[in-house]
Amino acid sequence: MSSPSTQRAGWLRLFPVAGWLGIYRGEWLASDAVAGITLAAYAIPVSLAYAALAGLPPQVGIYGYMLGGVGYALLGSSRQLAIGPTSAISLMIASTVGALAGGDAVRYAQIASLAAFAVAVLCFVCWLFKLSVLVRLVSDSILVGFKAGAGLTIIVSQLPSLFGVAGGGHNFFDRVFQLTGQLGDANLVILVIGGVALVLLLLGEQLLPGKPVGITIVALSILVATLLGLPAAGVPVTGTIPEGLPTLALPTFGLLQFDDLFPLAAGCVLLAYIEGVSAARSFAAKHGYGLDVRQEFLGLGGANLAAALGHGYPVAGGLSQSAVNDSAGARTPLALLICSAALALCLLFFTGLLTNLPKAVLAAIVFAAVYRLVDIRTLLRMWKVSRLDFYAAAIALLAVLLLGILQGVLLASIASIFLLLARASRPNIAFLGRLPGTGRYSDSARHDGVEPLVGVIAFRPEASLLYINAETIQAVVLDALRRSTDIRLVACDLSASPYIDLAGARMLRDLCDELASRHVAFCIVGAHAQLRDLLQAEGLADRTDSSQWLRSLDSVLGDSAVK
Repeated sequence: MSSPSTQRAGWLRLFPVAGWLGIYRGEWLASDAVAGITLAAYAIPVSLAYAALAGLPPQVGIYGYMLGGVGYALLGSSRQLAIGPTSAISLMIASTVGALAGGDAVRYAQIASLAAFAVAVLCFVCWLFKLSVLVRLVSDSILVGFKAGAGLTIIVSQLPSLFGVAGGGHNFFDRVFQLTGQLGDANLVILVIGGVALVLLLLGEQLLPGKPVGITIVALSILVATLLGLPAAGVPVTGTIPEGLPTLALPTFGLLQFDDLFPLAAGCVLLAYIEGVSAARSFAAKHGYGLDVRQEFLGLGGANLAAALGHGYPVAGGLSQSAVNDSAGARTPLALLICSAALALCLLFFTGLLTNLPKAVLAAIVFAAVYRLVDIRTLLRMWKVSRLDFYAAAIALLAVLLLGILQGVLLASIASIFLLLARASRPNIAFLGRLPGTGRYSDSARHDGVEPLVGVIAFRPEASLLYINAETIQAVVLDALRRSTDIRLVACDLSASPYIDLAGARMLRDLCDELASRHVAFCIVGAHAQLRDLLQAEGLADRTDSSQWLRSLDSVLGDSAVK
């Protein structure tokens, strides 16, 4: 029976805040304070831009950064990960919630908050059932294609604001078509404002990395818009942002049926967890501490629960904001709490300063934040190195462009599974020859100079023998037999097969029977314990010499099989 102290230690593991506070050093405070303030300066323009992208009032984006940071700081295991609205989730909300809200702005905001609450519940369920395998559900190649599709979709969605036209459309290609037809109506003043802001953002990113360039450009654009009277001239601006902190309350339930809410929440969890854990792992490796990937579900869940209670929408950990937090010197999640405090002060006293912020500047901020998602260099490298990975990335990219973010991420997950199955179904089957002067055998197709075997086909499946590849392996071996002459023995080396299922064992039994009908002997070597148990159960001990199962190929073949 565990002692009370052991039980208490177990509970404390659920709250990493207790761990890092217990070892906190006074000299870290200055670094965390600078990082928190720098992150707040970064978060203000980005959160306003992402809230606009999500189709929500601008202050809702600030709520996500402020409350999400508090929730994650209490439960998350990363010391540098920054939590807030992200571009992909914002576009997912815009493309999904609009159809569910039926044009009602209040219902729209309520559904967005309910989605954040559903994300928190799903994160707790995933933590409870240890579903951190989700981080491996989407391959890197799929993720590259998905990000590229999301980046292109987001960029096209912001171009109307940069050109001062209405835009429209349901997917990437529809938006491009409609935008092309509206270019003749572009507002030159708005285009200049957005273009100048975009150029300054991109230059600042190159020349002043890690500096609060975004908030500086926001301040300058507000000053110019106010002095020149641009709002009166018809330039769209953010307008009045309500002062004060959000009231905390449970989201409104019963707005949607479960089958309407679940796909949105599941898509947000999958995307947020993969993106957040990928970023958190890179910073944990950089700073030399361990990351609890299961605990990250609680951190993400706590962040989304806090956002939902404050009328926000789903949040996640992103690489760009985390990089800002890390480069500014964050040592612990206290930086997130300081950022949240700074954002609270902004909501209390300074929202009036944001009234004349041109929306074209927000569009430029989104553009500058997401254009790097379109990683052409990596896609070209995939084309040269691995066509299968390129095709997987292309599927994800086209799925996002045609179907949208939510359907794209779900299809990308399915594509990852099929990609894994496709690879597993075609394992490399090495046909072996002896390395001269040794008792070792190697793949004849990959190494020059191996000595061919006389009257023997020796093959080594370089994968587990499973239902998905069993028929392929058998067909390849029989095809090799048909192309050979005077074969008296076929030897199967299972030393590179860590696992075998029933279908794999039955394939070996069927292969043995097929070879016997052709008066060709069959032997199995290099089988470890689990494999031998299943081979015994499938009756292969009656068909082959089971004493050879443990032996090496050389000990069975000897010198007689070499030309």
